[in-house]
Amino acid sequence: MSVVEKLQKSAVASLNSLFGQAFTAKDFQVNQTKPEFEGDYTIVLFSLVKSLKLSPDAIGTQLGDHLVQNNPALFTKYNIIKGFLNLTVADAYWMEVLHNNYSNIHFGTQTSNGKKVMVEYSSPNTNKPLHLGHLRNNFLGWSVAEIFKANGYEVVKSCIVNDRGIHICKSMIAWQLFANGATPQSTHTKGDHFVGDYYVKFNDEYKRQVEELKAGGMKQEEAEKEAPIMKATQQMLLDWEAGKPDVMELWAKMNGWVYDGFDITYKRIGSDFDKTYYESKTYLLGKKTVEEGLQKNVFYKEPDNSVWIDLEKDGLDKKIVQRKDGTSVYITQDIGLAQDKYNEYKIDQSIYVIGDEQNYHMKVLKLIAEKLQLPNAENIYHLSYGMVELPTGKMKSREGTVVDADDIVDEMEKVAQEKTEELGKVKDFTATELRELYHTIGLGALKFFLLRVDPKKKMIFNPEESIDFHGFTGPFIQFNHARIKSILRKAGNVSGELSVVSGEASFLPLEKELVVALEQYPTIVQQAGDEMNPSAIAIYVYNIAKTFSSFYTEHSIANAETEAKKQLRLQLAAMTANIIKSGMHLLGITVPERM
Repeated sequence: MSVVEKLQKSAVASLNSLFGQAFTAKDFQVNQTKPEFEGDYTIVLFSLVKSLKLSPDAIGTQLGDHLVQNNPALFTKYNIIKGFLNLTVADAYWMEVLHNNYSNIHFGTQTSNGKKVMVEYSSPNTNKPLHLGHLRNNFLGWSVAEIFKANGYEVVKSCIVNDRGIHICKSMIAWQLFANGATPQSTHTKGDHFVGDYYVKFNDEYKRQVEELKAGGMKQEEAEKEAPIMKATQQMLLDWEAGKPDVMELWAKMNGWVYDGFDITYKRIGSDFDKTYYESKTYLLGKKTVEEGLQKNVFYKEPDNSVWIDLEKDGLDKKIVQRKDGTSVYITQDIGLAQDKYNEYKIDQSIYVIGDEQNYHMKVLKLIAEKLQLPNAENIYHLSYGMVELPTGKMKSREGTVVDADDIVDEMEKVAQEKTEELGKVKDFTATELRELYHTIGLGALKFFLLRVDPKKKMIFNPEESIDFHGFTGPFIQFNHARIKSILRKAGNVSGELSVVSGEASFLPLEKELVVALEQYPTIVQQAGDEMNPSAIAIYVYNIAKTFSSFYTEHSIANAETEAKKQLRLQLAAMTANIIKSGMHLLGITVPERM
C-alpha cells in the first residue's frame, strides 16, 4: 500500500471517528505538498466544508491532531495553510520504504489479477515498408502491453497483417509490368523496400495513364476508373478471391519478400508479437458473418448487390460491409478478426492501437459487433493516437516520399554516434560495444521522444532534439542510469540496516525529495495502465533522473559525512537505478551499464 493510500485510509478513519459520518477517499483530494510549504502530502479540505458545516481551518485542526496522535509511525506533524492540511510523513517510514525496496527489481509490479487483455498493434500493409507512423504505433502498443503486464494482466500481443486487397494487387501488377523478373536478392534490396518501390511505380504509371486519357477528352473521374492499370488491378483482386493459381503464387511470393523485410525491422526496433493474424484468413469469417447479419436484418442489400449497415440512428452514417462484386472491405475482415480473437483467447478486453484517422471506422466496428451480439463486443477499445510528422510536413506513401522506419533508425544511430563522440567518453569501448551503444542510445532516443507525448496528441519528430544528453530525452535518462551504475560499481556492496538514530541517518531535503518520488513508482505504473498512457511513465522516469542528478550534484556518496549516510545514499542510488531500468523497460528502452 502506498503512502497516499495509507493517508487516505487513515483520514477516512479519523473523519468517521471525529464527526460520526460515513466518509470515503473520494470525499477529499490528496496532493503532494507544494515545495514552498512544509510537509509531504496535503489534504484539500474545501470539499468537506458543506457536509461538516465547519470552516476548512477548524476541520484541518481536528483532523491533523487526530491523524498525528493516532498514526505516530506515519505522521510527525502538520500545518494548515488556507484550507490545505499539510502532513509531514515520519522519516522512519521513508527509511523503511528505502530499506525494504532498494534491491527489489520487481518494485512497482503487481501479482496476477486473473484478467487477460489483447493489445493489437503494428498492423502493416504488405505493399510497403514500415514508416515513422508505424514506429509510434509499435512503440505505443508494445509499451501499453508491458504496462498491462506490470499491473498483473496476462497479455497477448497481436498483429494483423493486411496481406490482401487492392493495395497489394497494385504492387503485384506493377511488378508484372516493370520488374523483368527482378527479386530482392537480384537487386540486393530489402524485401519490404523492394515491394514498396513497385507500389510507387504503380502510382506513377496510373497517373500517367489518367493524364493520357484526359488528353484524349475523358473527364478526370472517368479516366481514373478506365485507366488500364487500375482495371487490371481490380481484375487481379477478383482473381485472388477466386483463388486463381498464378495470382496466388505471385501474391505468396511478394508477401514472403515483405515478411522477410518486416522481420528484420521488428527485430531491430524490439517489437514482437505472441500472435500474428492475416487478413487473407480473417476476412473469410467476416464474409460468413455478413451473411448471418443479413439473415438477422442487421445488414441490408442494395439493388446493386452491395451489403450495408444503417447506423444513422446511432449518429453515424450508412457503411458498406461488402462490395457489389462480393469482395470484402476492411470492416469485413475486422468483424471476422474480432471473433477470432475472442474465440481463441477468451480475452477480457480487446485493445486496438490505431491512428486517430480511423476513429470513425473503430466506432462503426464496435457498433456492428454489438448489433451482431458478438461475444465481448462491449470490451472492444480503440487506443487512438495522433499522427507523427517531420519538421518538413506530412508523409504520403503513394508519392514515394514516406519516411521509412529503417532510414529513421539509421539516422538516429548516426546522430547518437556524433553526439557521443563529441562528449569523448568512450575511448575504452570496443568497436562492437560502440555499435551496440549507438543503437541503444539512438533507438532509446527515438522511442522516448515518441512516447513522452500523450498518445492522443499529434506530434512533430525532430531527430536532433531527441538526442540531447541534457534535455527531456531518453539519452539524458540513460546517461544518469550509467552514472549511478558506475557509482555503485566503485562503492562495492550496498548493505546495512538504516535507522533514524540521533538523526545521523535522517534525510536531508534532496534525499527526502528523492525517496518520496521513488515511493510513487507503483502508483505511476497503475496510472499509466488505467490511462493506457506510457507518457506518464516517461515523465516520471525523467523526473526521477533529474531529481537524482540534483541530489548527486549537492551530496557526495563516496565521501559521505558518516558510514550511515553513505549507506543511505547508496540505497537511494540503487533504488533509483532499478526504477529507471524498470520504467524504461516499460517503454521498450534499454539502459546501458556504462556510457
